Amino acid sequence: MKQLKRYCLALDLKDDAALISEYEEYHRNVWPEIIRSIKGSGIEVLDIYRTGNRMFMIIEAGDDFSFERKSAADAVDPKVQEWEKLMWKYQQALPGAKPGEKWIIMDKIFELP
Repeated sequence: MKQLKRYCLALDLKDDAALISEYEEYHRNVWPEIIRSIKGSGIEVLDIYRTGNRMFMIIEAGDDFSFERKSAADAVDPKVQEWEKLMWKYQQALPGAKPGEKWIIMDKIFELP
């Protein structure tokens, strides 16, 4: 069985119930081009959880996955850029994020022995 690496990321939504509801509706019907882009990058599992306006994304990907390659491919994919621009209507950067930084990779601080 192939070993997958797990990545956990965080991002905030704008703290507005109507916008959060719209955002979740988009995620019940993610565009097929976005699904293909995610799977084509080597991501095998991608889950998003929400509490309030804070979101956590869990990604599991093979050794061939790279955030740098995914970002470069996304930058030249017009449909991904359209999706990202649309999603930014609902999202807001975490406190301390660099300009233009969206999902922030979290540091693992504990693992059950």
